[in-house]
Amino acid sequence: MKTLTEPTRKPWYREPWPWFLMSLPATAVVAGIATVWIAFTNYDGLVVGDYYKAGLAINQTLARDDAARALGLAATLRTRDGALNVALTGKPNAWPEQLTLTLAHPTHQGQDRTVILHHAGNGTYRAAMPALHPGKWHAQLTDSGATWRLAGGVRAPFDQPASLRASPLHQPQGD
Repeated sequence: MKTLTEPTRKPWYREPWPWFLMSLPATAVVAGIATVWIAFTNYDGLVVGDYYKAGLAINQTLARDDAARALGLAATLRTRDGALNVALTGKPNAWPEQLTLTLAHPTHQGQDRTVILHHAGNGTYRAAMPALHPGKWHAQLTDSGATWRLAGGVRAPFDQPASLRASPLHQPQGD
């Protein structure tokens, strides 16, 4: 005849439930440490330090867009032989001797580039091609006096021509 015996008890560390219950807070601690590490190693930088001045500068930007639109300006960016070529079209009063092209990375401020393009004749400008990470960039082209501005999105590397135009007409806001 069989006698019923008590089941043998295992020590706590050989049971699955204590380990499962401890794994939940341990996972949260590991995720928290990973988040802190990511935050410290990927500094985003301050987008705009003085919001009030940035707001006032919007009116100047709109005036430069209006000036470019009035002159009928447009630009086409291409790369050829390791150089950046910009073909400016429209009716400017005179072709500026140099243009400033600002290439801003959408998420990493430290990767922004400014290129000075020199007039090569007949509305064409050239400069050495800057090293750019592949992907989307915001481009802004201005004359040396900052009287007009063309803007648009471009993709690096410049395998295909990219166009820059004056921003669409803005609508004044009523009070």
